[in-house]
Amino acid sequence: MPSQDNLHMFSFEFYPPKTDEGSANLQIVHTALSALNPEFFSVTFGAGGSTRDKTFDTVVSIQAQGISAAPHLSCVASTKANIRSILKDYQDHAINRIVALRGDVPSGMMSPGEFRYANELVEFIRQETGDYFHIHVAAYPEVHPQSQSAAEDFKNFKRKVEAGANAAITQYFYNAEAYFYFVDTCEKNGITIPIIPGIMPITQYAQLFRFSEMCGADIPRWMRKRLEGFGDDRTAIQAFGMDLVSKLCQQLLEGGAPGLHFYTMNQSAPTLAIINNLR
Repeated sequence: MPSQDNLHMFSFEFYPPKTDEGSANLQIVHTALSALNPEFFSVTFGAGGSTRDKTFDTVVSIQAQGISAAPHLSCVASTKANIRSILKDYQDHAINRIVALRGDVPSGMMSPGEFRYANELVEFIRQETGDYFHIHVAAYPEVHPQSQSAAEDFKNFKRKVEAGANAAITQYFYNAEAYFYFVDTCEKNGITIPIIPGIMPITQYAQLFRFSEMCGADIPRWMRKRLEGFGDDRTAIQAFGMDLVSKLCQQLLEGGAPGLHFYTMNQSAPTLAIINNLR
């Protein structure tokens, strides 16, 4: 059984709601997950900053309710002046965590802007604000889909750490060995920051398959075949997913993972059920 200490180290990711109904739903989800006393809630940032205002409003609202909020900040297609302004806005609202990402280039845009890589963003945040922000960066145990090789991908990760990252959150995965091998590689290369596994609950197959294709997360063949075999039986898919992801989380915590970061998709029930299984 995972230790009680590890069970407190949860964090949860939301995306900014687009409608009044979405905002009302997120408040319900936020309230339910707040009962677990997570370390922080993170809020995503659209390609090229397309959700900048919605991200900001969501983060400020969460922070005002008593639990630390960590906005995602992507730098592609942005300028130093723009990032500087965003950092000041967050400082003015006493928000001191950031998830620093390169981000996706918006469709039709040719130039990446003044930042090309996430390590440049981390470096800029440190230059502008010193140690004010606790900076999380992304890690890819199964290798970033746009990387030329695993070695090149690891070098990119190391640059982000050397630029001043405090912790890393991984892309989701379903093979614990990929995570443990990545952490072992970090330790052998003198990287000691916490590497927090990203966890994606499984609620439907088509959506999971689409996300995984885009982000390079591997769905093992045996798992894919099982999910395909359930067809449209959503209840069976969810039961299978709950069991599988709960076991994965337990394996990660027992193996020394410093906590778990859940990609909630603005739902509370799947995440609550997994955490309940762990307890």
